[in-house]
Amino acid sequence: MDPVFSPPLHRQRHQFVIDFVKRNKPRKVVDLGCGECSLLQKLKFHREIELLVGVDIDGAKVKKKMHGLGPMSTDYLQPTYDQLRVELYQGSVTQKDGRLRGFDLVTGIELIEHLTLADLEHFSEVVFGYMNPVAVIISTPNSEFNPLFSGLTGFRHIDHKFEWTRAEFHSWALKVCLEYGYDVEFTGVGKAPPGQQERVGFCSQIGVFHRLGGRNCCNLLFDDDAEDVFSYKLLYSINYPSLRDNNILRRVLVCEVLYWAEKLKRRCTEEKTAACGAEINSSVEQCGRRVSEDQGGEKEELFRRNSQGQQESSCKPNRCVSVPLAVLWSSCPKISALSGSLTNLRRLLMDNPEVQLSQDSSAVLVQEQELEEESHDLEDSGYAEASQCSYSAEEERENWEASD
Repeated sequence: MDPVFSPPLHRQRHQFVIDFVKRNKPRKVVDLGCGECSLLQKLKFHREIELLVGVDIDGAKVKKKMHGLGPMSTDYLQPTYDQLRVELYQGSVTQKDGRLRGFDLVTGIELIEHLTLADLEHFSEVVFGYMNPVAVIISTPNSEFNPLFSGLTGFRHIDHKFEWTRAEFHSWALKVCLEYGYDVEFTGVGKAPPGQQERVGFCSQIGVFHRLGGRNCCNLLFDDDAEDVFSYKLLYSINYPSLRDNNILRRVLVCEVLYWAEKLKRRCTEEKTAACGAEINSSVEQCGRRVSEDQGGEKEELFRRNSQGQQESSCKPNRCVSVPLAVLWSSCPKISALSGSLTNLRRLLMDNPEVQLSQDSSAVLVQEQELEEESHDLEDSGYAEASQCSYSAEEERENWEASD
């Protein structure tokens, strides 16, 4: 019987790369021969990566799945401080392109066997000499394993130009290390049936190359003064939303402020008792010295204002409820984390058309609605969706793996 791999062999190869990324946390990763981007679709969930690049000579194949690498709903609803840019190129791995120099990790999964031996020499020069990454992962079929596949004659794929034994792969890899200043570890995925592993090895053999000196040492062959060439065609590029973008930070902060201001207002309106004021006073007291400088040591209360901004003592409809920024900042950890300080919170909210501040910019004014409008659930607003999204990135990642 033919060997049966569980998980499937292509998933084992991808998992090998993912495990490497988890351990080493590369910031810039390029997958050569990315095809339909299945490995990239898994790597995009590992947000230690800041730049994720795919290259393939078949542009049509890349375009078929490239939009699956774009941000998902959770990336927009719950952006983080992580940064990620995705770029996809059409081009040959035997040609140089300056945009791919100095990466932390280059992968070539089941790629080199599709090259002629002459092109393989150019590939080695481009990847190890010109691109000069910190690490390279190369996987290729192990021809010693082939006799275990019944009915297989010749190579495993019609486009393969060669399939190496373990000794042949080791010879090529060691030659690369000697010429370009790397060392290599040999391993693989796809174990042979019991009792045959030592004789035939792994189904896919893998070489993990590490640049001598690691990230802190650049190969002497890497010439920073050399003229860069740009031979690849850019097919797709996108930046994921990040809180490092000030516009996105403001948008998320405004959503949180409006959501919590509305929540506090409704709590006060529903209770309609002095307990509301006592509760808010208690929240302000808990701010302690952290907010005393911004507020001059004075406590604030939730109170209503008329359309001219004058304070009123009664709780009449169609008035504004004033929610102090100090209460918002102390009541919602996400607001304090996003703004950093009460002063910065005030600055970020000023001149924002979606937020109405009091005359002294110390409180958010929330319009008090009619009684029948107050009965609507708070979760019907868009603010709850932005701050309490239930569809996690982990679930979306599992959907990608299920469709792989």
